[in-house]
Amino acid sequence: MKTINLICIIDDDPIFIFTAKKVLRLSDFGGDFLVFNDGEDAFNHLKPLYINDSEVPDLIFLDLNMPIMDGWQFLDEFIKLKLSKVVTLYIVSSSIDPVDIEKAKEYEKISGFIIKPIDKASLRQITKKFILKK
Repeated sequence: MKTINLICIIDDDPIFIFTAKKVLRLSDFGGDFLVFNDGEDAFNHLKPLYINDSEVPDLIFLDLNMPIMDGWQFLDEFIKLKLSKVVTLYIVSSSIDPVDIEKAKEYEKISGFIIKPIDKASLRQITKKFILKK
């Protein structure tokens, strides 16, 4: 039974996007995808959806290192939005820098930090947390 209908992937790496979608589909995890290659494009698309209470992602996977607007800049804008729906947001990054991992803990909207790539073990943990939030 799918409880996650819309997944948003914000990442500039086409190989990661391809493999993440493949792993998510093979794991029967979620339904449709919204994909953005930088934080600015994602924010400009998502903001009106949240303001108008339209169909918004149930789950967001956010990379940190992207051009134009990085993951931290996206988060700084995203947390200003008044959300009527609980959004599960994970940092998914190749960064193993303890500073990034600790900084992520400062954002209450972040559910966790996953070091790339996404695998089935990560998805099991996300599913547990996602179901508990509902």
